[in-house]
Amino acid sequence: MNEIVLQGRGICKSYGSKRNRRQVLFDVDIEVRSGECLAIIGASGSGKSTLTRVLFGLESADCGEIAYRGQAMGERNDAVRHMLRGETGLVFQDPFASLDPRWHVARSVEEPLRLHHRGMGDDEAASRIGRALRLVGLDPAVFAARYPMDLSGGQAQRVAIARAIVDDPGVILADEPMSAIDVAARVRILETFHAIREANPNMSLVMVSHDLGVVRHIADRIVVLHDGRVEESGTTTEILKHPCSAYTRSLIEAASMQA
Repeated sequence: MNEIVLQGRGICKSYGSKRNRRQVLFDVDIEVRSGECLAIIGASGSGKSTLTRVLFGLESADCGEIAYRGQAMGERNDAVRHMLRGETGLVFQDPFASLDPRWHVARSVEEPLRLHHRGMGDDEAASRIGRALRLVGLDPAVFAARYPMDLSGGQAQRVAIARAIVDDPGVILADEPMSAIDVAARVRILETFHAIREANPNMSLVMVSHDLGVVRHIADRIVVLHDGRVEESGTTTEILKHPCSAYTRSLIEAASMQA
């Protein structure tokens, strides 16, 4: 079994003032292993995005412990949190919202290198940018000088993915990366993630998704969230073919009716 890269134990999270406080995560346990794709699924409002934001150190938990590569996180700006952020690639739902409209594609993809490798030479940076674009199926000679307004939704999301992988991260967090693009483009995005995983077999991918069709084709394991609690977890085959809870069965039945 692959080593645990990122782990949360007993995670709780609430929002609001004392009078209007609302708890959204309840004693959640989760782990991400080296080289796997872990999908976090659940209905809207189940706590999926909150869980990943806490797990990746983008927000703090009210209680519980998070560890990265065996080291527990402390306060917001501690060394472990900084290391995790430096080794994480992020892909969000709306690619156009995540790309600066003033920057051409090469400049957008280069951004992690500027942040984490300030002394990197131009030739090495250009080589990494070209490799990342080719890996997501975009010809650098064609796309490097384009701006977001010149891209389709699927192309823009592949640029965002190229930016996420250009620095060879240990973990990628993809939060609903296909919900804002059309069906044909989703197939290309799936192919892109498969190519990235083949090229980087030790990289972990955490995907938040409500699309079980996508999850079925890429995830190794699934965590099902329901009202801020882990309903069940297991391999993709176990969860989708032999769900234990009525809630998970309802998700699968709803997805089957939409297919």
